Parts: sequence; C-alpha cells; structure tokens
Amino acid sequence: MEGKEEDVREGANKFPERQPIGTSAQSQDGRDYAEPPPAPLFEPSELTSWSFYRAGIAEFMATFLFLYITILTVMGVVKAPTKCTTVGIQGIAWAFGGMIFALVYCTAGISGGHINPAVTFGLFLGRKLSLTRAVYYMVMQCLGAICGAGVVKGFEKASTFERLNGGANFVAHGYTKGDGLGAEIVGTFVLVYTVFSATDAKRSARDSHVPILAPLPIGFAVFLVHLATIPITGTGINPARSLGAAIIFNNDRGWDDHWIFWVGPFIGAALAALYHQVVIRAIPFKTR
Repeated sequence: MEGKEEDVREGANKFPERQPIGTSAQSQDGRDYAEPPPAPLFEPSELTSWSFYRAGIAEFMATFLFLYITILTVMGVVKAPTKCTTVGIQGIAWAFGGMIFALVYCTAGISGGHINPAVTFGLFLGRKLSLTRAVYYMVMQCLGAICGAGVVKGFEKASTFERLNGGANFVAHGYTKGDGLGAEIVGTFVLVYTVFSATDAKRSARDSHVPILAPLPIGFAVFLVHLATIPITGTGINPARSLGAAIIFNNDRGWDDHWIFWVGPFIGAALAALYHQVVIRAIPFKTR
C-alpha cells in the first residue's frame, strides 16, 4: 500500500490539476498576467518595418468601408418620405455598431482595429502605441473616411446628396453647442473606456474568451451611443467619420459645428484613458 500511495503522490506532482477554463496560472509575484511594457514615445525603427505600413493600410481600408456602409445607410433613411419604410434610427445605430464589430474583428490582429482617431488618441495616452504610429493611424483613418464618403456621393446625385446634408454631423435644432460638445465627450468616453476594458491584459489573462469577444462590446457600445446621441449631433465620436462627411458635403452647415467633433471626442478619449489607467488599473502615466 505504501508503494501505491507513493505513486499517487508522484503522479499528483508530475501531473497537477488543470486550471479551470478561462483562468491562467499565477506568476510568482502573485499576478496571473504579464503587464505589457509601455510603448515608447518615438519608435523610428517602425518606419522601416512592413508591418507598420500594412497596419496603416488596414486602418485606411477599415475606415473606408465603415464610412461607405454607414453614410449610405444614413442616406437611405433620410431621403425616404416616411421613416416607416426604412430601418430608422435604430437601423442607423446598428449599421455603425455592426460595422465596428465586423471591422475590429477583421483588423484587430493587424493594426489593433482602431478605425477612429479618438480611440487611437486614447490608446496613445495609455501608452499602448507610439506617437509615430498614432499620427500615422490618424492620417490613414481620415483619408479612408474621405474616400468612403466620396464613393457614397458618387452613388447619389449631387443635388440629392447635398439636400440630405451628406451624412455630415452638426448640432440639431433645439440644442446648444455646449449640449453637442457634452454629448460627444460622454459618448466617446463610453466607447474608449469599453475599448480599454475589452483589451485589458489582466482581464484577458483571467478570462481566455475575452480577446475573442472584444469586438462585440466595442461594437455594442457604438450602437448604444448612437441610439442616445443621434437626435443631438447625429453622433460623431469619431473625428475621421465627421471629417470625411464634412469634406465631401462641403457646405457651411457641415463646417459650422465641426470643431465639436474633434474637441469632444479627444476630451472624452483622454478622460477614458485617465480613468481606466489611473483609477481602475492604478497604472501611473510614465514617460521615458
């Protein structure tokens, strides 16, 4: 019997019990995850890497497709004589949220699936990417948005496109510029905070399904924010989306409130990065 008990002990040590699904073994310092190092402020070596340019191309294509589908959906709803024959505001919100879900899923492994300068800005403040990559992403996102809105205008007659405001963002009648700015700040905060939470290294380590499901809460956050703020600003929360529509629309009305759709999202992204990194994760902002 002693020999059998010894075999059992040796077997238990040699083949330890597996971790429950969705967890990972703790490290010696008591943490069950490895915190990724902060990205450097400048990374000149990125400029010689093909993966750097490939990521920018992915951001361009994703934002192009995003604007194409969403602005075309907006055009279809606005030009209909009655909303009962269209997908309505709910359909517009689903178009925006659904496209973000699909495009983040497609591009997350290539560029991170930002598709939004505000998201890029927030992740830059959280030291998730370098300034070099952040600026490059923002430029490619804006170019993709302009091209996507331009293709939509090509499908619509110029007179129809202008009459329907080209899908441009502006503060609706009955609301002040302060209302619009506040809506953009809060809406972008919800989106960027969701991005930080969905891609959190600690949560990814503890719940193995989180990286796979990350695009879902991000897309759903976009959907919910659109439901809330379409009546106020048409919902920007994405400076590239607002810039692309405004440039192709090229009307004074599209530019009157345009600053709101840059200042608001950037403030919201900064607040979300600060809240998640300093308050939730207690990670101090460091420079090097």
